[in-house]
Amino acid sequence: MEIDYSDIKVIGFDADDTLWVNETYFRETEEHFASLLDGYETKNKIDQELFKKEMENLELYGYGIKGFTLSMIESALEISNNKVSQATLGTILNLGKKMISHPVELLDGVKEVLHALKDKYRLIVLTKGDLLDQERKLGRSSLSTYFHHVEVLSDKKEENYQNLLDHLEIDVNEFLMIGNSLKSDVLPIINIGAKAVHVPFHTTWQHEEVPVENQNGNYLTIHNLTEILMYL
Repeated sequence: MEIDYSDIKVIGFDADDTLWVNETYFRETEEHFASLLDGYETKNKIDQELFKKEMENLELYGYGIKGFTLSMIESALEISNNKVSQATLGTILNLGKKMISHPVELLDGVKEVLHALKDKYRLIVLTKGDLLDQERKLGRSSLSTYFHHVEVLSDKKEENYQNLLDHLEIDVNEFLMIGNSLKSDVLPIINIGAKAVHVPFHTTWQHEEVPVENQNGNYLTIHNLTEILMYL
């Protein structure tokens, strides 16, 4: 069934892995982290323990690089039974700092799409993660001039979206969300009655994966952000 976008007035964009590369750097850091601890456990076990620790810490630290770095430190201590060296802990801290200071790499077609849409729609950024880090990345991206509003959410569930749309006085029938995560950017939006477009990224964090049987919904999937211009 073809989706009608004629009523859309406001478009929300996810940031990480929709506007710029993000998950790739986490995966690279995880590889480095595992190599630092390969004297204590297998890579598979280290990966499992780190993910487990991230999930345990989500309510405390939230999403983002800082929470990820703290989880790496905790995991290193637990995996090594507190035998990991201070030098290794220092290296882990530097891995986190390297991620934070990494140049922003825009995905293909982002500026083209934003330039084409900015005078037709009200554009906003709806992302989750660390506020300071996301503000920093947006500044480095040179994209801030395209957006009317930027919101860094603690999570992306139905109530988070609904509360924000209410606060910004955006009619749910006039809102479209574009993002790479079915779990965070698409399905919650569909569930509150708005529209969503899925732009898959080649790498997906395990926490954001959705079982095939739960992927059903009335949403559009495109494979490059520029394809959205054929519909809007």
